[in-house]
Amino acid sequence: MLQPLKHVTKRRSLFSSLLIHINNPASFSSSSFSSSSSHNCHTVLRKINENDVASSIKDWFKTGDPLITRIFQILSSTDSSSYNDDAALDASLSSLTLPRLDESFVLTVLHHGTAAAHIYPCLRFFHWAGRQPNFHHTRGTFSAIFRILARAPSVLDEFLQSFHRRGPAFNPRVRFKDTLVIGYAIAGKLEIAVHLFGKMRFHGLDLDSFGYHVLLNALVEKDYFDAFNVIIRQIRMRGFENRYTNVLVMKRLCNQGRLDEAEGFLFGLVDGGKELHGSEVSVLVSALCGSNRFDHAFRLVRKFGDSGLVQLDHAYGVWIRGLVQGGRLDEALEFFRQKKKDEGYIPGLAMFNVLIYRLLRENRLKEVSDLLMDVYENAIPPNTATMNAVLCFFCKAGMVDVAFDLFKSRSEFMLSPNHMAYKYLILTLCWDGNAKEAFSVLKSSIDHHYFPDRRTFTRLANVLCRECMIDEMKELLHLALERKIMPDASTYDNFITALCRAGRVEDSYLIHGELKGASASRAYANMIKGFKELNRGDIAARLLVEMKEKGHKVTPALCRVVVCCLLQMDNARSRFFSLFEMLSHNDRQHYIYDCFIDAAGHAKQAELAWKVFELMQRNGIQPTSSSLILMLKAYLKSGRTYDALIFFNNVWSRGLATKKLYNCLVVSLCKSKNPEPAYLLLQQMLRDGLNPSIECYENLVRVLCSSKRYHEAVKLVNVYEKMGRQLTSFLGNVLLYHSMSSSEVYNACVRLRGVKEEGETGWSMLSFVVGAFHHRRVSHVEDLEKLIAKCFPLDVYTYNLLLRIACKSDKEQAYELFERMRRRGFEPNRWTYTTMVDGFKGQGMRRGSEVVSRKEKDIIQQRNLFKEQ
Repeated sequence: MLQPLKHVTKRRSLFSSLLIHINNPASFSSSSFSSSSSHNCHTVLRKINENDVASSIKDWFKTGDPLITRIFQILSSTDSSSYNDDAALDASLSSLTLPRLDESFVLTVLHHGTAAAHIYPCLRFFHWAGRQPNFHHTRGTFSAIFRILARAPSVLDEFLQSFHRRGPAFNPRVRFKDTLVIGYAIAGKLEIAVHLFGKMRFHGLDLDSFGYHVLLNALVEKDYFDAFNVIIRQIRMRGFENRYTNVLVMKRLCNQGRLDEAEGFLFGLVDGGKELHGSEVSVLVSALCGSNRFDHAFRLVRKFGDSGLVQLDHAYGVWIRGLVQGGRLDEALEFFRQKKKDEGYIPGLAMFNVLIYRLLRENRLKEVSDLLMDVYENAIPPNTATMNAVLCFFCKAGMVDVAFDLFKSRSEFMLSPNHMAYKYLILTLCWDGNAKEAFSVLKSSIDHHYFPDRRTFTRLANVLCRECMIDEMKELLHLALERKIMPDASTYDNFITALCRAGRVEDSYLIHGELKGASASRAYANMIKGFKELNRGDIAARLLVEMKEKGHKVTPALCRVVVCCLLQMDNARSRFFSLFEMLSHNDRQHYIYDCFIDAAGHAKQAELAWKVFELMQRNGIQPTSSSLILMLKAYLKSGRTYDALIFFNNVWSRGLATKKLYNCLVVSLCKSKNPEPAYLLLQQMLRDGLNPSIECYENLVRVLCSSKRYHEAVKLVNVYEKMGRQLTSFLGNVLLYHSMSSSEVYNACVRLRGVKEEGETGWSMLSFVVGAFHHRRVSHVEDLEKLIAKCFPLDVYTYNLLLRIACKSDKEQAYELFERMRRRGFEPNRWTYTTMVDGFKGQGMRRGSEVVSRKEKDIIQQRNLFKEQ
């Protein structure tokens, strides 16, 4: 049955090392390796380790009797419909070398099925055994199958009805009436059981000791205390009273909450010299824990433990279970460890499972691995609950490949995943990005009548949508709706988004229609963008209107998308104003007007923007600063600079020109390469006492330098500094860059320095730096770097400019500058490497350029690797 202990010991060191890896999942992290080659090597090592883990665990799972495992593989097989035929099943089982078929062997097989929760395979084996010659089921085998089928009440009801209907012909050698009473008692159908028992007594028949105690236990379970009193009197009258009777009396008192009487009854048994077997104590300990009387329960356990009157292994297990269920997990673990150390106590597998599952729930993986090691080292064959716990453990430990490998091999050791194992496996596979595998696990769970909870379902749906697995997502929704499970709106929104990303916009619109417009704003946005790609502006417009009606905010970006699409269709103006009318109807706010002015501007339709602007004023809505800025931008984007200036002058003459409007016009003129009016406007701002934004200065200096108007650019920088502002990296870099191609920048700085009053050393330093860049020669780049830092903050662009100078004068300084740049947190870009490669090649240093090129490739590979992780 079990593998010899030496085989277990042989694998102990391997299993221990594997658990060490599991307890330290960071040891598998590739982040500790800086190069791609190290990462690849580590990936291989991790794969080898995980393969060893899976192999070791599989060997442990196979420590059961291989013959019984094979029997259940045949009974559970669904690969061939021939197994549904009795003759085919007989042939398959007969091909095995089975021992003599007797009650003991049948009970052994059924016991294995009970532990593994194999209800239907057990029933098939029971029927198969009953068909074999020279074997007849006993009351013991019937009781065993009753208890197994009790987990599926509908199946047990059907079995009992068949047994009742066929009568003694079902099995002539078993006491039919007794067995029927026992069956209904185990099924919890006590009215029927008591009625049948009454008919037996009327016909002069009676139960034996076993039957009486099964019926008595069922009465206790259902709290039929009056009937209990009647039956126990019958037991005592017939001399059937034994230790099980005492246990059931204890159980009755505890169920009634009469714990003190139960304790008195227990000590009465001790005083009367009755031999105790531990179950009596266990019942009372369990009841005390259930009543939150843990201290009393502990004193009871300790008292009986000190007396030596009874074997307390079972009571210890009940005490541990009570502590765990009472939320005292740490006390339970401490009790277990102490008893293990002092008495060599090893609980049953059921108690190990109780501890393991609670520790898993609290993510205490180190302690879970310790308990699994205890089970493994003590050669305790794992049952289905243990196997499922191991599966969950590997999921939580981040070793989903091992967990999935065990799942795929489940038929080898008859693993039936439970709801918890399916849940963790699906969630972990989703987290790991294995959407296809997660979906296959889901389908398996459905085949075994498990459907995931809402959290697991939503997570899987989100991953399928993220990976654009449209067909799988449709099947998942179908499976949910079949079970009358309505996915939430966010799941549908993600599905609509995935359909749009996959180019199936029409399908997304159908899903949206089924939701009766209950989609979220993100789904609307994706559908609108999708129909824009199909040039279906009419549907996009319809969705935008519906979106507003459903209470979602119409964003300027979506309005731009729809308007730009409509303006490319026939009757563009009519469609534009029709949409505007629907969205602005009964809306006295400026927001929708602003959106349409902005959208028309992006479409370079300044006339339409002006029409909306006029409608705003005509409808008594006062344009805001934002409205004025958007109208101004509409003119500029349409290339109508003259109209933009006229509009601005009109606003300015009415005293409505704000700082934001000035800034917007200056920046826009600069971007459209109109430095002259921009320069005049900035001067007007200064005269009006307005402080231009940094963006104004930066854009104007850039466009002035691009137009080779260096003197004005330098003067503007001087004005900027006079206002007490620190020179920005952008402004400083623009001057340095242009100084490398023209001496006029340096000359302008020198002229300005000559007229500046003495004591302003900041401008002198900037002039010196500009001069150094102009002459492109410097003896100490680091000194120049420090000098620049006193003028303005350095950035990557500044370092690239410094590298251009350093590469032309001293390659060693260039290397040092490059390393210093990285140490200070500035990540080199492609221009950095190009500058160094070109500089070295220019000096005939081909080898140096090749080294830099390789370094560039290595860093790019590392970045890509980091993104993949």
